[in-house]
Amino acid sequence: MDRRTVYPFPLREYRQGKGAPMDGVLLLNKPKGITSHDCVAKVRRLLGVKKVGHTGTLDPNVSGVLPLCLGKATRIAEFLTGATKTYEGEVTLGAATTTEDADGDVVAVRPVERPIARVEIEAVFRRLIGEIEQTPPMYSAVKVGGKKLYEYARAGIEVERPTRRVTIYELELLDDRELFAGETVSFRFRVTCSKGTYVRTLAVTVGEQLGYPAHMSDLIRTASGPFRLEDCVTLEEVERRAADGTAAALLIPIEQALFHLPKYEINDKVAEKVKNGALLRLPAFLHALDGPVVLVTPEREALALYVKHPARPGLMKPLKVFR
Repeated sequence: MDRRTVYPFPLREYRQGKGAPMDGVLLLNKPKGITSHDCVAKVRRLLGVKKVGHTGTLDPNVSGVLPLCLGKATRIAEFLTGATKTYEGEVTLGAATTTEDADGDVVAVRPVERPIARVEIEAVFRRLIGEIEQTPPMYSAVKVGGKKLYEYARAGIEVERPTRRVTIYELELLDDRELFAGETVSFRFRVTCSKGTYVRTLAVTVGEQLGYPAHMSDLIRTASGPFRLEDCVTLEEVERRAADGTAAALLIPIEQALFHLPKYEINDKVAEKVKNGALLRLPAFLHALDGPVVLVTPEREALALYVKHPARPGLMKPLKVFR
């Protein structure tokens, strides 16, 4: 009998065995100093997989959680990019830069002439929680007129940038000092935010509200949706596993990567129809469905993503068929 299932198991229990196909999500701990594209290219070369894509760019000077979709899992990338992100970073007051981080040229300096109390910083943080507007920095990959903003910036051209609305869910001061003093002041924070949030711009905003030029002096992504830094592997580990033929064991299967979506378990007879892209009757418990549902076998293998049929009530149709 077909039924709904959930899988409340840790990610490590879903790691695939030796010799499994290279279809899944690789949770990479991106190092500082290289681009996300560099990581994709290196993993593609190490594992001999043609299709590799990331689910959210990290700047070269940012490290941390970078989920990479391999093989058939590239088809689910769009369902992972919208996840919330968590970062731990550092704000430095007293200097602003062209890039809003430590890599840019200093464009404004104002020494911090008075001690700043912890309660002042926490008050600013509270004001920034919720939906806020951000203007993307000039040194960013946002496109205006068909070109990326950083291309204009490198050419010395200032263009009008569209504002965007993002959500700050949590913003916490990690430093335990009560007073922050010195010509420059730095303090660490943790933020959980929506897709599209520029944390370096958030750092600048914190500085503005405290009355000083500021920039983001350090940043690490500690979580992307359900994926945590402790679940990630390094490029060195990928290289070692590729050499001994056990790299497939590093991948999170498609069905676990989509664990946040509802699951619908089907029998073998229905599975054959799914593989051919057939329409299916919409089960009663999915009538309130807004997005896709993952169709899985009794062995927990994800076969496809289905959605409500827009024109035929009571039916659902394939959105993505994996196997």
